[in-house]
Amino acid sequence: MSKIKIAIAGSSGRMGRILLESVARADDLVLHAALEHGGSAMLGRDAGELSGAPCGVKISAEVEAALQGADVLIDFTRPEGTLHHLEICRRLGVNMVIGTTGLNAQQKAQLGAGAQDIGIVFAPNMSVGVNLVFKLLETASRVLSEGYDIEIIEAHHRHKVDSPSGTALGMGEVVARTLGRNLEACAVYGRVGVTGERDPSTIGFATVRGGDIVGDHTVLYAGTGERIEITHKASSRATFALGALRAARYLAVHSAGMYDMQDVLALK
Repeated sequence: MSKIKIAIAGSSGRMGRILLESVARADDLVLHAALEHGGSAMLGRDAGELSGAPCGVKISAEVEAALQGADVLIDFTRPEGTLHHLEICRRLGVNMVIGTTGLNAQQKAQLGAGAQDIGIVFAPNMSVGVNLVFKLLETASRVLSEGYDIEIIEAHHRHKVDSPSGTALGMGEVVARTLGRNLEACAVYGRVGVTGERDPSTIGFATVRGGDIVGDHTVLYAGTGERIEITHKASSRATFALGALRAARYLAVHSAGMYDMQDVLALK
């Protein structure tokens, strides 16, 4: 069987470097293209320098030329960059694994439109463990639907630009959907001053930013006389990279459409 040809967006960033390393170690994958923005100092360099072994693939800002012949683009960049890449991938027939966070409803709708032509795995978090937590939250929320206040606490490194994290919002969406609530209507993103008693129908979010925290998420169900906490802590970005590669393999054998990690891991 031929190897799956992988392109990586944001290849010199924190996630990009780990993706390069992970692809280099995989027997069934091969690096086809490494992308960076036009002002990057890494342009023209061998992408393998970032993973410890030269591979002959030059880092490029020429997206359309670089993606010719690729099977899957893995994109953990910013919403604007991801949507630009989407247009080109749709035109070229290149599938996408998207871990970009901070997309609004309109931008997510653009992904859905793109999935009419190509396969897209879009998830707020590619970690296998986090996606198992999503499934556990469905069960917990059904059982603890009455008499429990629900709060979501997340912590990330000082460089993260969006808040709450896409994973925290994804957890909130799972909880709200299971409880028959609309997250946009019931979410509380900050409390300060005299806020009054807590509305039991709300889902609260608390955010911590500091240091080099890779990603911690806890969903707290606080009842009378007991608390239940479902927690995931990531100690390395490698967990997200390995999940993204599983998603790329999934797209290699599935037709055009919008998928998430619950599909990839057969948790639906």
